[in-house]
Amino acid sequence: MSRTYKATGINLKAMPLGEADRILTILTPDLGLIRAVAPGSRKHQSRLGGRSDLFVINDWLVAKGKRLDKVVQAETARTFPKLSQDLGRLTASQYLAEIVLFMALNDGSQADLYHLFVEHLERIEASPPSALLAALTHGLYHLLALAGVAPEVHRCCLSREDIVPNLMDAAWTVGFSPEAGGLVQWSAFNQGQAPQRPRPKKRPASVSDAFDSGALASDSDTAQAATSDTFTADFPDTQAAREATGSYRAHTAPPQSLNAMEVVLLQQLSKPEIITTLPVLPDALATVSSTQSLVWARIERLLRNYAQDYFERPIRSAALIDVCFATV
Repeated sequence: MSRTYKATGINLKAMPLGEADRILTILTPDLGLIRAVAPGSRKHQSRLGGRSDLFVINDWLVAKGKRLDKVVQAETARTFPKLSQDLGRLTASQYLAEIVLFMALNDGSQADLYHLFVEHLERIEASPPSALLAALTHGLYHLLALAGVAPEVHRCCLSREDIVPNLMDAAWTVGFSPEAGGLVQWSAFNQGQAPQRPRPKKRPASVSDAFDSGALASDSDTAQAATSDTFTADFPDTQAAREATGSYRAHTAPPQSLNAMEVVLLQQLSKPEIITTLPVLPDALATVSSTQSLVWARIERLLRNYAQDYFERPIRSAALIDVCFATV
């Protein structure tokens, strides 16, 4: 029986091992996540040095081991050089890679996840600095959609009525409720209507916990502390609470209010392509919309908290996103 196998995959995570080695976590379309030692890859002139960098796609030859596999050979198939040349692009890529690690299975085909991640790396690499937050948020939404847990952004989760934002009305708002699963009309929430769609189940136990040992960019106490205040605690099962008390509203936190412009951009995220710039607004909405970067930052934070609640863990790279785009 052969003790080696071939795989094409992209490096999601690299951890030092000993004096010169690295442990790589690699996403492959056919085998899912694999973890393998890249011997000597931290040496100055190692052939595996550049091939073990983050977001490098290689054709791997790997030898099976009792606890960890071992890289025998690697040939680079593709790189994303612009990601490492800009801190914002690199941080956004690490953020999406962390979500992929939450989702990826250790065994079995992960072709959809692999190709979706590569596609959004391409978009982040090609995006101008002003559109990076939009590209990151777009990728985050698509990953949640692939997992089957993306929030509902086109219909009210309570009444199931279509939500059409009115850009001509500066006072128009709608609520966003993680417990309900997305957007909710205030009228439906105030009436205490129960959600028609149950909240998605938590991730299966077989999903990889490879990321638990640390963050991609940093595992410092500072990064954890900066992220912890944005972590959203688990919510009670809304259907069970409603059945026990006869009231949906009594067991939910008030939804977060979104204006028309924020809902327009949020609804764009479900599309294959998005418009990253804000449309021209009436004068009445000029003060409501604020700046383009602030609007996208608010939407990213909204989806971040939603994702953290579902995956039951903080997105540690998000702390670096806050720093990188704090002055944008």
